[in-house]
Amino acid sequence: MQGAQESQIEALCRGDVAAAGLDLAERKLLEFVARLTRESYRITATDAEELRTAGWQDPQIAEAVYVTAMFAWFNRVADAFGLEDPGYLADAARGKTPPPPAEKGLA
Repeated sequence: MQGAQESQIEALCRGDVAAAGLDLAERKLLEFVARLTRESYRITATDAEELRTAGWQDPQIAEAVYVTAMFAWFNRVADAFGLEDPGYLADAARGKTPPPPAEKGLA
């Protein structure tokens, strides 16, 4: 998160949105994308309306959905091919630049 404090980054890397000290709009958006990731079949128009009430506009909500879906797709492809997690989140939480991924062919 650009401009975030280290404590915010650490909390978000742990998945602890409540401890990250975000404003209401940011917190609502992250809660929405977490729900979208875990139980997309339960998302309703009411969820989008809550985001609008928090200050998000429809193009921003749509972009959040697209980015969340893209990462879900990437994760499924990586899982299908047995790609290893290079530890980006752990490195980011420690303020380190992760090493480049290992060269691998398709499994």
